[in-house]
Amino acid sequence: MGGDEQTFAIIGAAIAVHGELGHGFLEAVYQEALAIEFEHRGIPFAREVELPIRFKGQLLNTGYRVDFVCFNAVIVELKALDRLTTREEAQVINYLKASGKSRGLLLNFGNRSLEQKRLVFNLRESAKSADERTE
Repeated sequence: MGGDEQTFAIIGAAIAVHGELGHGFLEAVYQEALAIEFEHRGIPFAREVELPIRFKGQLLNTGYRVDFVCFNAVIVELKALDRLTTREEAQVINYLKASGKSRGLLLNFGNRSLEQKRLVFNLRESAKSADERTE
C-alpha cells in the first residue's frame, strides 16, 4: 500500500468514526473508537507512541506522545476542537521532526464534518532552505 493509499485508508476510518459518533465527544472517545475502526479495517497502528526529544545529542526528560502511528509511517494526531489553528499544525510538524517520519495527519472531530489536514515534513529541504536564508 503506497503513501496516499495509506493516508486515504486512515481518513476513511476517521470518516466512519465521525459518521457514527458525530461531534461533541472528548478526544479520548474518538481515539478509542478509531483504534477499533483501524483494527476492523486491518490498518496497522500503534497507539499513544512516545517520541523522545534530543538536544545536542542528549535525550531530554520531556518528550511527546502521539495519538497514533499507522503503517509505521504516518503520524496521526486527533483533536476535538471547534476549529484547528496553526498551533495544532505546528504540533504535528514537531512530532514529525521528533519521529523522523515525513507524513502526518491532523484529524479534528470537533465540527459537524471531519476536518483533516495532511502534513509533510522533509528535514533535508527544511535544512537546505534555512541554510539559504542565512547566506
